Amino acid sequence: MGVSGTGKSTLGTALSQSLSLPYIEGDDLHPPANIAKMSNGTPLDDGDREPWLRLIRRRVEESVAGQIQGKDGEERLKGVIVGCSSLKRYYRDILRGLPAPPKPGNGEAAHTPPPESLRGASPGTLAAAVSSSASSSPPCRASPNPTTPSIPKIKTFFAFISGPPSLLYARMEARPGHFMKASMLDSQLAVLEDPTTTGEEGVIRVSIEDATEVQVEKVREGVRGSGVGLIRTEREAEAYPRS
Repeated sequence: MGVSGTGKSTLGTALSQSLSLPYIEGDDLHPPANIAKMSNGTPLDDGDREPWLRLIRRRVEESVAGQIQGKDGEERLKGVIVGCSSLKRYYRDILRGLPAPPKPGNGEAAHTPPPESLRGASPGTLAAAVSSSASSSPPCRASPNPTTPSIPKIKTFFAFISGPPSLLYARMEARPGHFMKASMLDSQLAVLEDPTTTGEEGVIRVSIEDATEVQVEKVREGVRGSGVGLIRTEREAEAYPRS
């Protein structure tokens, strides 16, 4: 997660390869209306973002449910890597699968902390990091339709990529043709709610100035430190030998 120009796609792709998990590019799921607004230099509001964020979450649930129902019988890490800005805690809670908080009369989204019983136990997704279950998948919620995959419970992590605004502007100026304009970075920085200051769990901070390989290892260390057992492939074992 992070504002434009932080390298979410680069880190997300690298994590996908490192952990042998599928990758979803959140920008690819924007509807045409959202892309048109951003192409014209108009920031998205909560009404634009909410359906997009819920679509991302649904895609993650569908992917993980399919992995759990796989017939290969192999015990391995199940999850999805997602690249998504996730600027507000409100947005991140949508991706975690938490109930939508009420909004004040001015139409701006308000954040109400979720009940303690819901924290850390809801399905969700991950922004430019890893969203995964533990090595032994927890039970799935029953589906009302027997033909529809049940929704799994997924432990959610956010890799927060941060860095100096001067470097972010330089990176965005070097991306000709991208619908997100460099002039919109100010609005994103104004909206950003730093997840390391809001008491959220499962947040791993990495620097935009670190090499991708260093960022990947920091995320892996953060996930391991939370108690999630990563089931490693031979390729991962060679690249990341156990100490």
